[in-house]
Amino acid sequence: MAIGGIQLGLMYCFYYQSFLLLSVPEVLLFTVFTPIYVTLFYDLLKGRFSPWYLVTAAIAVAGAAFIKFAGINENFLMGFLVVQGANLCFAIGQVGYKYVMEQEQVELPQHSVFGYFYIGATVVATIAFSIFGSFDKMPTTGVQWGVLIYLGTIASGLGYFIWNKGATMVNAGALAVMNNLLVPAGLIVNIVIWNRDVDLVKLSIGGGIILLSLVVNELWVKPKAEAQLANS
Repeated sequence: MAIGGIQLGLMYCFYYQSFLLLSVPEVLLFTVFTPIYVTLFYDLLKGRFSPWYLVTAAIAVAGAAFIKFAGINENFLMGFLVVQGANLCFAIGQVGYKYVMEQEQVELPQHSVFGYFYIGATVVATIAFSIFGSFDKMPTTGVQWGVLIYLGTIASGLGYFIWNKGATMVNAGALAVMNNLLVPAGLIVNIVIWNRDVDLVKLSIGGGIILLSLVVNELWVKPKAEAQLANS
């Protein structure tokens, strides 16, 4: 429940507030630090420091920054800090879930316990709505309700279950990479569905850099990290 409250509930509180302070490109730019938080927090929970995973994360950050980079304005500091709050919540949540499932002695089907994740998120969301929400701004059309239901049940509901389950099946380096693979994936969705203008050259190069980081993780970083753990 605590993990759900942080990763899904508190993260969105920070993330949505950031759009009041920053433009969309700025918000996107500042999310590229999440892989660093993922690797560092996982090492903290494990009581170790694996610098090799930072190599993977750094390459992934470079690829995402290449895709997302846009000019920033002079009043960006507060917005930057708010986005980092969202990044930290997302990293703490997914890594915390991975760690808890790794430490659990009883074999539990993840779908049988993941409901607690949503209960925690609901508690935080309810408190946040009581502070920031307004019934006057609830959806008024069928399309608006449809979008809201999709976001709640599919994008956030099913999406977070699949994401966190996947987090338990990969190492910390791959998990960090996947956080920034969301960048080209999101842009591709925009191109296919909404046909929004996007720099295809930047998308291709940046996406290639991110994929390179996954290759580096599997062929070089992962063996290095495993060797380090074996010798410690």
